[in-house]
Amino acid sequence: MTKQFFIIALFVITVMQTRAQDSLATSTPVQDEFTQLIEESNSYKEYKVIDYDKLIQLRNNTRNYISDLKEEIIVQKNTVDEQNQEIEDLKNQLAATQQDLKKVTEEKDALMFLGMPFSKGGYKAMMWGIVAALIVIVLILFFKYKNSNSATREARQKLDETEKEFDVYRTKALEKEQRLGRLLQDERNKTSGNS
Repeated sequence: MTKQFFIIALFVITVMQTRAQDSLATSTPVQDEFTQLIEESNSYKEYKVIDYDKLIQLRNNTRNYISDLKEEIIVQKNTVDEQNQEIEDLKNQLAATQQDLKKVTEEKDALMFLGMPFSKGGYKAMMWGIVAALIVIVLILFFKYKNSNSATREARQKLDETEKEFDVYRTKALEKEQRLGRLLQDERNKTSGNS
């Protein structure tokens, strides 16, 4: 009898497993026990007569199953909470990593000039601005030098003309002085000859 019971139980378990594999979403151990209990119960008129001990066993199994399901739900909820926390931590790490990457990229693209960081574009613009300012200064100095040089040339030319005029004037003044000196000498000679 025990061999037959063992074979039947093995057959029922095999059938149950194949049914469970066919419909995982709908089949549960409690459902299977309900089905088995109904099938094994006797009929009396329109009613089913169920063995009380089996009914108590089914109730206990149902409570245990519900309790197991609640524990599984708690475990799954804790797992989900842990995974959500891990996801949140990973998001924070990703944000921090992206911020660090952005900072490193900015530092890589930045150049230090006189102790101040400049982006490459800003540094190039500043350097071209300095070059342009230097070119403008050189041009201003060149034109000032050119104007000064031409003014100096004009001043030298006027000085040369003034020196020539002065030489002419000095020569004329010297000639006039000599002539006046001769006239004075002639007058002295006349006055001393008369005396």
